[in-house]
Amino acid sequence: MKDKKSSPDSSGSSSGTPKDSHYARLRRQFRDQKTGGSEQNSQNQRFSKRKPVAGTPAGDGITRLYGLHTVKAAIENPRRRIFRMMVTKNALARLELDEATIARLDPEMVEPRDIDTLTGSDAVHQGVMIETAALKPRKLQDLKEGKLLLILDQVTDPHNVGAILRSAVAFGADALITTSRHSPQESGVLAKSASGALEMIDQIEVRNLADAILELHELGYMTIGLDSEGPQEMEHALKGGKLALVLGAEGKGLRQKTRETVNALARLDMPGAIKSLNVSNAAAISLYAAQRFLSK
Repeated sequence: MKDKKSSPDSSGSSSGTPKDSHYARLRRQFRDQKTGGSEQNSQNQRFSKRKPVAGTPAGDGITRLYGLHTVKAAIENPRRRIFRMMVTKNALARLELDEATIARLDPEMVEPRDIDTLTGSDAVHQGVMIETAALKPRKLQDLKEGKLLLILDQVTDPHNVGAILRSAVAFGADALITTSRHSPQESGVLAKSASGALEMIDQIEVRNLADAILELHELGYMTIGLDSEGPQEMEHALKGGKLALVLGAEGKGLRQKTRETVNALARLDMPGAIKSLNVSNAAAISLYAAQRFLSK
């Protein structure tokens, strides 16, 4: 391997300093402009001329998941029913599946553009996509033995919910509770943002959030609503051995009925000029604080 410090530039001199390298780059750029562009620029121009693909909707009851981490986690989830798999040769190698799993999935070997036609060219599918049934939600009664829950009050952005799922798994939450309306359904965007966490935590949908919170009270949970103007700091609101944290949508926050139903309203005390956070960041911080409290 040649030493970069001693490699000559186009003038034959040694480019041993940052200043030399800077002038060498300027000379190359000038030559590229005179000759119509470098090979890399030509490649970029060819790619930029590719027409975007919108993708096609999945059939009823079908969810498309894509991306290496997302698909690998789905394959390893025994609760996941997979109907179809499209994958490139390179992506299949990176998934590192055993022969029995490959035989069971019977994947279609394709080119990336073949997946684009289904997911759309904006989807970062990394060469793999599966069609699957959505996971069956659990019931509140399944949470009798849990210690830490996260509840979302009409948080609708799938990117945020995906990021929240990752934090919930990272901090050992037992389940994520959402409303059946005004919440994102399981989708490729949500699953990609969750980076595999979608398969690792129970999810529960409820029709009436206030009723669900009351039911959690009966199961022994202390429910705490996060509010930037809450009357007490979150650390002072943490009590008991079972906690359920409730977060509202950005901008709107918790609905009035939710605020009236939780055991306590609390704030994340921030000394800086900004007093509110993105809901996924607030979820991560509050989960950390709750888990630290429960582990004492």
